[in-house]
Amino acid sequence: MSENKKFDKITAVKGMNDVLPADAPLWELFENTAQSVLQSYGFQQIRTPIVEETKLFARAIGAVTDIVEKEMYSFTDSMNGDNLTLRPEGTAGVVRAVVEHNLVYEGPKRLWYKGQMFRHERPQKGRYRQFHQFGVEAIGFTGPDIDAEIIMLSRRLWDDLGLEGIRLELNSIGDAAERLRHRADLIAYLESHSELLDEEAKRRLHSNPLRILDTKNPAMQDLVNGAPRLLDYLGEESLAHFHGVQKILNHNNIPFTINPRLVRGLDYYNRTVFEWVSDKLGAQGTVCAGGRYDGMVEMFGGKSTPAVGFGMGVERLVLLMKDAAEPEAPAQCDVYLVHQGEQAGLQAFVLAERIRDAGLDVVLHCAASNGGGSFKTQMKKADASGAAFAVILGDDEIANNVATVKAMREADAGAQQNTVPFDDVVDYVVDQIIGDHDCGHDHGPGGHVHHHH
Repeated sequence: MSENKKFDKITAVKGMNDVLPADAPLWELFENTAQSVLQSYGFQQIRTPIVEETKLFARAIGAVTDIVEKEMYSFTDSMNGDNLTLRPEGTAGVVRAVVEHNLVYEGPKRLWYKGQMFRHERPQKGRYRQFHQFGVEAIGFTGPDIDAEIIMLSRRLWDDLGLEGIRLELNSIGDAAERLRHRADLIAYLESHSELLDEEAKRRLHSNPLRILDTKNPAMQDLVNGAPRLLDYLGEESLAHFHGVQKILNHNNIPFTINPRLVRGLDYYNRTVFEWVSDKLGAQGTVCAGGRYDGMVEMFGGKSTPAVGFGMGVERLVLLMKDAAEPEAPAQCDVYLVHQGEQAGLQAFVLAERIRDAGLDVVLHCAASNGGGSFKTQMKKADASGAAFAVILGDDEIANNVATVKAMREADAGAQQNTVPFDDVVDYVVDQIIGDHDCGHDHGPGGHVHHHH
């Protein structure tokens, strides 16, 4: 191969995005906040494979839905001919795992998951072909109380993330028999106005008429508004459950609107459906969608088991977090280690490890391809890292068995520079950093040193 052959550049697959280091802190903030909220409600994490048998989703999502027909990444495993699919959503895999491992045998389970999902749809802001989801599934609980709990849990997450203007919409879609009665009347109503239906609505008329109520087509809004309302078909038990959810939310001052057009096109969904919506995302307003799916566990071969859950798209929430506040770039480390000379380079490693042993984060200056190992360059890097202190080792320091410690964040940083015996550097730096946190002012070198041995 010739020396100067130019390789083609390879770019990411369309609609599958990199999360770059600059954005990672926001993602981490979201993930850590969500994780601590979920923990505070007693939810446990479950991790399922990204790839499942295609029939799992065909059964769970319904073979005639857009997702299964057009959006799934499905393929035949060339090794053994299995039909496999990259998961388009999280619930089906969790329910499969619950049934396969008999998880509700000893009682109901509160579960949560996070991870990548895949859908082959047209990428747009906040909606991608590989996207990340957080979700909860509470399996084995019957009453309206768990429905209200996961709604309150999601509300706590918005509060903890500092997000405002996310509204709760609520509905009940009753049970299968109630939906069948409504469906028959709905189809009759739509057929009697067939001249107003667009192509998509005509295609869905018999396979999935509820989805027609979801249409974004302005020309069909009046038609949809006059359609029979599923709420009017609910029987006593479904209504009692729905009122139970509302009662708990009202008692806890959680505002919501009842949106009778909030539906789910899939058969196993029943009773409570809810969505958290925001106006800050353009047309794609849903931040988190959830509801009951009491029919799914049985559909996967388990015993009839009630279940309720929600899913939320992390990309959308990160967009809302960005919108809410321009976050400070977090410091990369507590200490940046600057060194010049061979002996200093060796000792810098020793010192860096000792400081990490004490629980602090250290960036040790390493040689870069663009040169720039000069003292001045290293100090610039130390400043950019956001470190509270630069610890400096050079020939003079090595000769005297000391290190120079420079405070990087003081207003008079120029003045704050001390020579510290090599073996005392860890205590000195820890004391400065922890001391600052304790009382907000600087213990000079004469301050009390905590020994962390």
